[in-house]
Amino acid sequence: MNKPSAITSALLGVLIVAVCAMLMSAPRVSAQANLNGLWDAVVESGGVEVPFRYEIAVRGAQAQGFFFEGDQRVGSSSGSYASGQLKIEYEHLNTVLEAHLEGAELVGSYHANRANARLTPFRARRFAPVQSDANAPKVAGDWIMSRLQAERTAPRDTRTWTLFLRQSGAEVTGSILRVDGDTGTLSGHFAGGRLVLSHFAGERPTRVEATLNADGTLAITLDGKAHYLAARSSEARAKGIADPPDPSRYTSVKDPTEPFHFSGLGMDGKTVSDADPRFKGKVVILTIGGSWCPNCHDEAPFLVELYKKFHAKGLEIVGLSFESDADPAAAQPRMRSFIRRYNIQYPMLLLGDTSQLNAKLPQIVNFGAYPTTIYLGRDGRVRSVHAGFASAATGDEHVRLERELTDLVGRLLAENSPAR
Repeated sequence: MNKPSAITSALLGVLIVAVCAMLMSAPRVSAQANLNGLWDAVVESGGVEVPFRYEIAVRGAQAQGFFFEGDQRVGSSSGSYASGQLKIEYEHLNTVLEAHLEGAELVGSYHANRANARLTPFRARRFAPVQSDANAPKVAGDWIMSRLQAERTAPRDTRTWTLFLRQSGAEVTGSILRVDGDTGTLSGHFAGGRLVLSHFAGERPTRVEATLNADGTLAITLDGKAHYLAARSSEARAKGIADPPDPSRYTSVKDPTEPFHFSGLGMDGKTVSDADPRFKGKVVILTIGGSWCPNCHDEAPFLVELYKKFHAKGLEIVGLSFESDADPAAAQPRMRSFIRRYNIQYPMLLLGDTSQLNAKLPQIVNFGAYPTTIYLGRDGRVRSVHAGFASAATGDEHVRLERELTDLVGRLLAENSPAR
């Protein structure tokens, strides 16, 4: 075999250098990091860090993200992971999470899926077990928590709420029930004598810090700025803590002897009102809410079950929605997502935005909670009004409330229809 000439060798060297230069200047395509699994995440809300658990599942360019509501996973509606950028969308919340890796940490933001939405800072690290107190105080049970008097802003300040706590060693879960509904499932643990609980499932960011006082009460800081004293329910009055507002008496109507009137735009663009023949002689549940309202999402599955159980016996349910935007073009896509998520078969009406409630429902007195649910007898008159809804996060209270309201519907259906 002939040896290559000096000229051939030189040309070959030039070619190799040129090829190497091309490869070095070409865009680099690196394998994407594996994001699958559990993450310890934090969002910043009102200057306070709210920790929560998050799960990511990536297949190819498709991604899913899961919040946790207690043990229940709340999955995304769509998502992607491309060029190192994670984007997770939640249609039922109208929100988006966007993040990328910076070293071992995911960094990004969580925000509403609309123009000029405020960005909530987000970051996460791989899940790791935490050290808890081996001798944690026993706090399981029902407590009444009341805002410290010095922080109350008005004579009618009703920030006296029920705190439900469940405990296994140093691990604690629970919920705070206000008159408008609850915080969702709080979870956390004792460490260094301090209990830290938090909740974030795409909504309701909440952080609770508590220490046990020598007299058995709890000193509570809520969201880093509001301070409460809590006593066990059986001891609260003796310690000067008043009962929380009764959600069945909080809101009323001006004249309960008058039929209750409502009117709104249905999803088909037609007006639906109490004067329609379909409601004559029926028991009617009116749930005042909005697709933006977390506690309305809590209530919806219960109402769907009531409708399935009692519709054939004369029950009608109507959703009266007050959305963030009164324009049907903006509001109805959110409402349709709400309807799909819970497979709602009863009519959902758009009455306007939240500023219009008193004008659209002038018979109501002291409205203060989404949802507020009105129970009408067969004569169209108000028989009960319930503010808020206690979700499964409240444990036995949730079971009690659902049983109470189911019994109420049964009694109303058993009444005779008024003479036509």
